[in-house]
Amino acid sequence: MLKLIKLEWKKNHIGKYIRNAVLLAGILCLFLFALAYLGIANDPELGVPDTAPGMGNMSSSIELLTSMSFLVFTSAMLSSFIVSAYQNKTMNLMFSYPIKRQKILISQMLAVWIFSFGALTLTKLVIYGCMRIGSRYMVSAFPIDYDMASPGFYMQLIVKSVVIVTMSFISLFVGLKMRSSKAAVITSFLLIFLTQANIGDLTMRNNAVFPVILTIISLVFAFFSTYRAEMKDLM
Repeated sequence: MLKLIKLEWKKNHIGKYIRNAVLLAGILCLFLFALAYLGIANDPELGVPDTAPGMGNMSSSIELLTSMSFLVFTSAMLSSFIVSAYQNKTMNLMFSYPIKRQKILISQMLAVWIFSFGALTLTKLVIYGCMRIGSRYMVSAFPIDYDMASPGFYMQLIVKSVVIVTMSFISLFVGLKMRSSKAAVITSFLLIFLTQANIGDLTMRNNAVFPVILTIISLVFAFFSTYRAEMKDLM
């Protein structure tokens, strides 16, 4: 399986995704730094951050923007690795190997998952670190509400990264069913709205149970994306 994952990275030119991830991380870091220390989020009349309820802390802004960005990034990557491979017939070549189709699909999904999880986790660490360093020299518009010396900080960071990256399997399933790369990416945007939505008095963003349920659902969709792959015709 490890050899297949490495083959997928090589075949899909993983270098360009590394560059894109670094660029995305840089843009997010600069934007969040500007929000915190350059006052671009401040209300011009009141001089305080103009934020939605529950988004007044630094960690909330970091989690929101990194999660939204990498959910779309991972979905687009899955679309490129798998859905587009069906559409342009390169999957025909992959399935000609003396390896089960299901194993090939799983290796492609794992190749994207591992890369995106690592990219998202590192991006968060860099941004959290930059915000913490900035707070030593400037006053942040948002309270710095996290402690990078605490083991719990890293546990939460890892768990949240796992949830976000795993959610992209829902986008993959939709893209395969609709035979459309665009459908996979659009689904990722819909998932953003779903996870940040308010339904009555229920806030999905702050509901601890909802991400767990969504992760389980995502794994179910991942299973059905590879289910009976040996019997499915190519697009």
